[in-house]
Amino acid sequence: MNLADTLYQLTPSPPLLVALIATIALIESLALVGLLVPGVVLITAAASMAGHQEVAVGTVLAAAFLGAVVGDGLSFWIGYTQRERVTTLWPLSRYPEWLARGARFFQRHGPLSVLLGRFVGPVRPVVPLIAGMMHMPPRTFTWANLGSALLWAPAYVLPGYLLGRAWQRLPGFPDALRPWLVGLGVMVVVLALIFSWLRHQTHRHGLVYRGLARLSRHHPRGRLAWRLLARPHDREPPLGTWLLLVASLTALSAWTLVVLHHDGPLPMDERLDAAMAALAIPGLAWLAERMAEIGDLYGVIALTLPWGLWLLWRGHRAAFGHVAAGLLGISLLNTLGKAALGRARPSVPDYLADSLAYPSAHTSTAVVVFGLAAAFTAQELPLGRRFWVYWGAIAVVVPMALSRLVIGVHWLSDLVGGALLGLVVCALVQLAWQRHPRAPLAPCPWPLLAVASLGLSVARVAWLGPA
Repeated sequence: MNLADTLYQLTPSPPLLVALIATIALIESLALVGLLVPGVVLITAAASMAGHQEVAVGTVLAAAFLGAVVGDGLSFWIGYTQRERVTTLWPLSRYPEWLARGARFFQRHGPLSVLLGRFVGPVRPVVPLIAGMMHMPPRTFTWANLGSALLWAPAYVLPGYLLGRAWQRLPGFPDALRPWLVGLGVMVVVLALIFSWLRHQTHRHGLVYRGLARLSRHHPRGRLAWRLLARPHDREPPLGTWLLLVASLTALSAWTLVVLHHDGPLPMDERLDAAMAALAIPGLAWLAERMAEIGDLYGVIALTLPWGLWLLWRGHRAAFGHVAAGLLGISLLNTLGKAALGRARPSVPDYLADSLAYPSAHTSTAVVVFGLAAAFTAQELPLGRRFWVYWGAIAVVVPMALSRLVIGVHWLSDLVGGALLGLVVCALVQLAWQRHPRAPLAPCPWPLLAVASLGLSVARVAWLGPA
């Protein structure tokens, strides 16, 4: 049994899925907790599994509705009864700006804020809490809570549910691929939870941070390690970035040893390759080839050229240098890795005649390009909004990586190795960048630059062949 089959068997039963959707909706709406949980990702994944198992849509919507009502109701009750203690409770004690943002939103929109706030990012779990603290009449809050949940449930649940119902009905979609897609979905959800938890625990008041700080105070070598990890201009080390480096480097080393141990593709590689060969969705191969072109040398130049020119024009030479070093570094590591392992591809088109498989250069380069873009963007945003930037990058990188499987030029293990290698380079670039205080990169005309990148990418696909 492979990993995909194992994850497929872990898919919850229909009754458990309904309970899970209600719980996610409750937690995502609950003050103090909803701020830290990637609720949209989780509820979309759970709704997709419910759609795949053909759970009645009314039952799914009712579960989400009830969970959202209870979550907002508990938040209101906490604010109503614990008004004086709210600011001392974690995580608002660490991030008082979340409470201030919710208070401004409530003052601007009054009772309507309960209805609107459920759809407005970081203030969603805070507004009911603020309403309770401001002693909003419970009857008024109840009607606003019910009305907002009635609108929220279909808006957040139906897209995932319809996706789960539709993907198994696609023409040419083989049954053998279903465990792999379910496994991928489960893995993404698990990684979302781990990433969200670690992101908060590595800050000053997080469990990981406090544990390491306590260890460093009690051991001389720990104090030395703490000073070595810290930035010269700051006593606090960037634990999140260090953790990313250690975890991705360890996983890359272990995974590469597994690949080296097998003389050829892994068993899961062969099974997935056979399943992909039966895939016959119209237009999918054409789309995969276009995505492969966007991820090659010409495509990367098209994507990054407008941003690089803007960085130079605005005098952000250090940022330009770090990004350029990351791209050059991943190119060199890909070349060295392919030469060292000498692993053959599943199929070799003419333009890849002299290229080897492990690690996937398309995957690793995409991770570096979009990972660094997310990291530099996130540092200009409030902490509560950074999560969305990183998941936006993941939403682009995953299809670009999977396109290599569709056109049959990589094994799955190549993609895993490429992704881990890209994360290592991202962490190294960020550690180098964080060694010194930096001027903010904002304001940035990102809509204009994004359009320029898109235009150059379209031109690259239209006029140039594979690199």
